[in-house]
Order: sequence, then C-alpha cells, then structure tokens
Amino acid sequence: MSSVLVWFQGFILGVAIAAPVGPIGLLCIRRTLEHGQLVGFATGMGAAVADTIYGAIAAFGVSAMLIFLAGHESTFRLVGGIFLLAVSLRTYYREATVINDEPSSDGKTCVGGFITGLTLTLTNPVTIVAFLGLFAAAGVTGKLEFLDAAILVWGVFIGASSWWLTLSSGVALVRHRISEDRLALINHGTAIVLALLGVWAVASSLL
Repeated sequence: MSSVLVWFQGFILGVAIAAPVGPIGLLCIRRTLEHGQLVGFATGMGAAVADTIYGAIAAFGVSAMLIFLAGHESTFRLVGGIFLLAVSLRTYYREATVINDEPSSDGKTCVGGFITGLTLTLTNPVTIVAFLGLFAAAGVTGKLEFLDAAILVWGVFIGASSWWLTLSSGVALVRHRISEDRLALINHGTAIVLALLGVWAVASSLL
C-alpha cells in the first residue's frame, strides 16, 4: 500500500472519529459562539490530540496499553462522567453574552478549551473502542510497518483537526446572528445533554 493511500486512509478515519456530534462537538459549537473561532478550534484540537494518541495505540498494536485500557474502562467512565457533570454545571450557569463580530480570546481561555477537549476525549473509553472497530474494518490494526503506522496516525491527526477547523469556522460565520436569548438556550441545552451523558457514564461505571 502506498504512503499516500495510507495517509488518506488515516485522514478518513480521523474525520470519521471526530465528526459524530458528541460532548466535544457541542462544546466546540458553544465556545465558538461565546468566545470566537480560536477557542472553539482549541477545544476541538484537544480532542484531536487525544484521538491521535488512541489512533497510535491502535495503529502500532500496543497490546499492553490495549489491555490496560480494557481493564480500567470503568475507571475511565467514572472520571469522564464526573468531569462531564462539572462542565455541564459550569455551562448551564454561564451568563449568555451577545457575541461581537470579532470576539477577543486570551491564551488562558484557549488553553482551558484545549485541556477540556483533551481530558474528555482521553477519559472516554468509547474512543479507543471506536478506533479499534474502524481500524479492524479497514484491515490495518496491528498489521502495518512502523513507517506506514506513523503515516496513518499523521493522517488521523490531520483528518480530525480538519473537521474541528471546519466546524468552528462554520459556526463562526453565523455567530453574529445569535442573540442573548438564543445563546442562553444553547448553553442550557448543551448543559442538559452533557449532564445526561455524565450521569450515564457514572452510572455505567458503578454498575
């Protein structure tokens, strides 16, 4: 298999992992509306880095890490669920502010968004399961040479990053049409969804 084809395969896998709307997608949309594209993109990039880490584990066939992740799935669910609940509370009580055409974003806000995206994705066991399933379906799990595996992982990173850039850019184009009332509804709706996901994660980890 050529290097270009391997990279393209990784790119498609990266988009496929990032594109489904989940907690990070909702946070990316909300933070883009509230703080601007840079913060929304930073939140997505945290998830992209986590996706790349899990993609590398799957591509290189690191059996010890896979066994560790499988053996501690409940712990990951518990930690991720608690973090989701904390983020949902903060989101629900966040004051809705009308978005300016060019909102300012400081470094601290961007770093906070990145860490949130990274933590939520790393503590989500569904991510590694999804990667293993997609890689197995593509017939590449643990069967690649080192260089091909590295190229594949690079493709995953670019694919996931491209999705978050596209999503944050699209939302940024319409943010000037969002009123305070609509932003409040978005905040509350996002918070409720995140809380439900958090409760499910905590409950499933305990059961």
